Amino acid sequence: MKSKIKNILSRQILDSRGIPSIETEIELESGIKAAASVPAGTSTGLYEAFELRDNDKMNYFGKGVLKAVANVENIIKPLLIGVSVYSQNKIDKIIIEKDGSKNKSKLGANAILSVSLAAAKAAAKQSNMPLYKYLGGVYGVTMPKPMINILNGGLHANNNTDIQEFMIQPDSSCDIKDSIKIGAEVFHSLKKELDIRSYSTSVGDEGGFAPNLKNNKEALELISCAIRNAGYTFKEIKICLDIAASELYKNNKYMLKSENKEYTTDEFINYLENLSDEYPIISIEDGLAQNDIQGWIKMTQRMGKSIQLVGDDLFATNYERLKEGIECKMANAILIKPNQIGTLTETLHTIRLAQKNNYKTIISHRSGETEDTFIADLAVAVNSGQIKTGSVSRGERTAKYNRLIRIQDEIYYN
Repeated sequence: MKSKIKNILSRQILDSRGIPSIETEIELESGIKAAASVPAGTSTGLYEAFELRDNDKMNYFGKGVLKAVANVENIIKPLLIGVSVYSQNKIDKIIIEKDGSKNKSKLGANAILSVSLAAAKAAAKQSNMPLYKYLGGVYGVTMPKPMINILNGGLHANNNTDIQEFMIQPDSSCDIKDSIKIGAEVFHSLKKELDIRSYSTSVGDEGGFAPNLKNNKEALELISCAIRNAGYTFKEIKICLDIAASELYKNNKYMLKSENKEYTTDEFINYLENLSDEYPIISIEDGLAQNDIQGWIKMTQRMGKSIQLVGDDLFATNYERLKEGIECKMANAILIKPNQIGTLTETLHTIRLAQKNNYKTIISHRSGETEDTFIADLAVAVNSGQIKTGSVSRGERTAKYNRLIRIQDEIYYN
């Protein structure tokens, strides 16, 4: 079969915030074409791979990605012409070695990832297989439980709520269709509750509502009311939080502006424990700052047996950072964002390490998303068990949910 790479074309497109992103299309000798686009974060950790931007104030206020596009077409493309698209490890290794930097700062992780993901898509298409089946084989059949964002705060919303994401997770016995139905019903129930209290029902970057509230507890009270008013109980629906604590950490203290209070590490762990005792919270992401290592160890000792403690900024989808975290017994779960590390091969490598050491994995979107649904297929392929892809509003978020619905039909009915 003509599975070798014949041509690579890259372009600048827009993400869900109206900010440039990169899309790369790979053409094979067979004529098969496949494209992949790369998301971007607003709340980004210190240890993420480097996202290359133009810094040209005359082009999208410096946010353009034409340099990344040029790197794909002028540097990466000549290296890959004639390489079999089935050689994913080889493709990624060639690009990584050409970049030569520790954090992909020469070519840009966004440029590199767009090629890496496009290659996987083209290989699946050449094989006449859905992407999840190409990546996961006969074992990639587990539908993930969604963490559905219904209320935004932090850097994802222009409001006064400190906690970045308030999410709900339907009971594990629900299939993806029922989970999405439950999420949509609670979402609309929350909208009614906000209307009653004369709060804004505009949405943030990830599709959740973004009202100005009195404090973080009021957000949890509103969500609790929305769950009950939608006809569900706390046995059927749990709450998940993304604290994004690195954004709150200043001068070795955690500052909650909505409450006008600052906390030491021990005090902030107490704060999170009290929230978890008062509300049906089962997962806390980035509960402490990415460099508060001793705090993470202590929080895991105190809360790790009852709460899913997710490392996002802490691990940055990085194999070596996760390995260190496992050795130090920090967290018990990892958020997986391919653009944090820059290639599909490295992403899969990190997932395998997590699963081997009984760390739960959550495949995740970013605040600046595209309509690309790669992460939906990835979640199924690696049997991650969980996915974060935002709220049940905004097309770039619902595209992933709709893809999961289609995958479920393929798995169970074909």
